[in-house]
Amino acid sequence: MRELHALQSILAKVLAKARESNRRVRSIYVALGESTEVSPDAIERHWNELSKGTPAERAQLHFRFIKAEVQCMACFEKYFPEDGKIYCPYCGSYSAKVLAGEEFYLESIELDHE
Repeated sequence: MRELHALQSILAKVLAKARESNRRVRSIYVALGESTEVSPDAIERHWNELSKGTPAERAQLHFRFIKAEVQCMACFEKYFPEDGKIYCPYCGSYSAKVLAGEEFYLESIELDHE
């Protein structure tokens, strides 16, 4: 349900921009980390329901995927986890700080030219 709350927040920003310019929304660009637990399909389904009857209805969703990256807290090496597993390939530690890959946010909006 966290993704639903995030989508509602994104929709509010998108609608504010659309009202400000009095135009419909053509495209929405979203950053999505590979470690997020939400799928693009689920986002699109929720988006279609939430945006019905608004200037954002029928807007195309575009995703920019962000690769997961972590830093080992034992040896401080940075690495890209394989299959979502936090296991340092340098020292074998399971202790890590997430640097990237959990993102889910609005990057930009494209409005109609009208």
